[in-house]
Amino acid sequence: MSIVLYRVDERLIHGQVVLGWGRRLRPDRYLVVDDALADSDWEQDLYRLTVDGSAEVEFLTVDEGRQRLPEYRDDDRRTVLLTRDVDHMRRLAVGGLLAGEEVNLGGIHHRPGRIQVRSYIYLDEAERAELRALAEEGVTITGRDLPETHRVPLEAILG
Repeated sequence: MSIVLYRVDERLIHGQVVLGWGRRLRPDRYLVVDDALADSDWEQDLYRLTVDGSAEVEFLTVDEGRQRLPEYRDDDRRTVLLTRDVDHMRRLAVGGLLAGEEVNLGGIHHRPGRIQVRSYIYLDEAERAELRALAEEGVTITGRDLPETHRVPLEAILG
């Protein structure tokens, strides 16, 4: 089954991902692609507590993720791949590595400089440019906070 969800969510592994998406997708593994978090053992331990042993959790830098993505795609384990921000997902996709895949925008929250485009998505101009670049890599991008809600296409997100 390989990678069943690619998701951008600032909170990474949390209730909405584990309960909302996890119950629907039943992942065997969560891959967190985040350069800073890949080097922080104590933060990794906190995220592992969230899944309570129900799935494996791995933390990778973008470079490691790019190298190992074919391996994860060929693996039979159901995997959810998460990044904290659009930049990490776009860097993972460079060169068409995610071409043909769908990336879900889940939780990108308010902060100064960001404008609300959905109740769960706020974007600044740099993030809008990153999303356009990600789409140019052949990635379908949709907004969707939970699996029960409808997909919002990138065109509607960017206005």
